[in-house]
Amino acid sequence: MENSPAAIPERSHFSGSQPFVVATAFFSLFAIVGFALYGLPFFYDFFVNEFGWSRTIVTSGNAIGKLIVAPLFGFFAGWLIDRHGPRKMMLAGSILAGSAIIGLSMMNNLGLFYFFYILNALGYVFGGPLPCQVLISRSFTKNRGKAMGIAYLGIGTGGALVPLVSAALENKLGWHLALTSIGIIVILFSFPMAFFIKDNPARKEAVMKNEPGVPVKEILKNRNFYLLGIGSMCSIGAVGGVNQHLKLYLRDIDFSQSHAAQIMSLVLLSSLAGRVLMGWLADYFPRKYVMILIYLIVGSSIPLLLVPDFPGRMYIFAVLFGIGLGGDYMIIPLIAGDLFGVKTLGRVMGIILVADGIAESLSPMMVGAMYNEAFKSYSVGFTVLICIALTGALIVSFLPKQNKS
Repeated sequence: MENSPAAIPERSHFSGSQPFVVATAFFSLFAIVGFALYGLPFFYDFFVNEFGWSRTIVTSGNAIGKLIVAPLFGFFAGWLIDRHGPRKMMLAGSILAGSAIIGLSMMNNLGLFYFFYILNALGYVFGGPLPCQVLISRSFTKNRGKAMGIAYLGIGTGGALVPLVSAALENKLGWHLALTSIGIIVILFSFPMAFFIKDNPARKEAVMKNEPGVPVKEILKNRNFYLLGIGSMCSIGAVGGVNQHLKLYLRDIDFSQSHAAQIMSLVLLSSLAGRVLMGWLADYFPRKYVMILIYLIVGSSIPLLLVPDFPGRMYIFAVLFGIGLGGDYMIIPLIAGDLFGVKTLGRVMGIILVADGIAESLSPMMVGAMYNEAFKSYSVGFTVLICIALTGALIVSFLPKQNKS
């Protein structure tokens, strides 16, 4: 009993404790995903107005960045994390992501636009979900779903705050200085706690000793790896396609900057409830079914953007879509850990995040290309996203039923 993972004592220094681990992951995700990723779409209409770029171009920065970075660095980052731990990667990611946002505030041509988006993608790979997932998984066996859910609240918290902060800063400083301020905030919130994080070898050994160590070659031969990868690509692609165009859609239907910021904030605020709810469900029910539920919520919320307007329509959409968004990214590493264990989780998620990054990157460009300029209509693009999300739920249904841990 004394040697069970649950009984492993806390380190005497707080920076090695489970609460500090969760807090570190929370603030890294708060800054590098919540602010650096979800904050940029607020500025898309300023890019369009100042530089005369199309919607396809302003959403292509995220696509180009991830399409270049993810295949080249995704697996390598996972290998480094598995071998050396997540701390150094998180520090590098913090500097890269913050510097990229500051750079975007000063760029004035497409070359610099794409360069800084590549830096931002590197920051996301090195300091975002991948190292945080490994950090949490190495520190928890019991209540891993709840711990992951709490850490992922950082994305929702940051994402809920960044439109409001951006709108206030833009109103006072203009969009250039507002974006510079966002980049500084990213570094201030993500770097310090990652700097002081310390590994707990006793807990890591206890957790990983009871997890299967599946060779990567065997994983690549396993059909469940491809079901998880393709299924997650579908849902992540649907979420990314909506999220990257939401501000532009709201401006099309004559929402003011502040009103659009409120809706975007409500989406991410609702994702907080989604992460807590889905994390709790993932600890008590087979995670496969929780994943299907999340994908169905995503697929059923998007039609609200296509139906005729009625009172409260956008608020209902924001709450439902936010709940699905909240659970979407969080459930993937939990399923991967169930299927393949924690020992190779960094490499497995490195590959899956590459695939998900490609889907998340190409989907907004596809929606932008399908946008009808004459009628200012997203009807075709959003309909395609609904079909993609529901396809993801179908694919995931073929995964094996895993017992809760």
